[in-house]
Amino acid sequence: MTDRADLDTVFAALADPTRRAILTMLLEDDMAVTDVAEPFEMSLAAISKHLTILTRAGLIAQEKRGRVKWCKLQPDALRGASVWMQGFGQFEPVNLDAFERFLASELGGEDENRE
Repeated sequence: MTDRADLDTVFAALADPTRRAILTMLLEDDMAVTDVAEPFEMSLAAISKHLTILTRAGLIAQEKRGRVKWCKLQPDALRGASVWMQGFGQFEPVNLDAFERFLASELGGEDENRE
């Protein structure tokens, strides 16, 4: 997903806090649309619009199981956005243990120079 239009669609979908909250909920497990809607103070129609945007962006999949529509997270859809952000370097994971060792060595060296 390196196509600019695909990235635009993913970032537009992620721009809304309700849609980000839905994605966070789906990290746990697949959910029925009605369960997704439950914590939000908006109509089922409004939630359905959010789900449609997430589906078009490829971030979730929706499928009917019997009479119930279910939502499932599609984490691979974030790969292109993640790769794009990592290109800036500042979004790479921070190794906190290494950073703590660096600070300890720098601060320890400072104390030795003062004596």
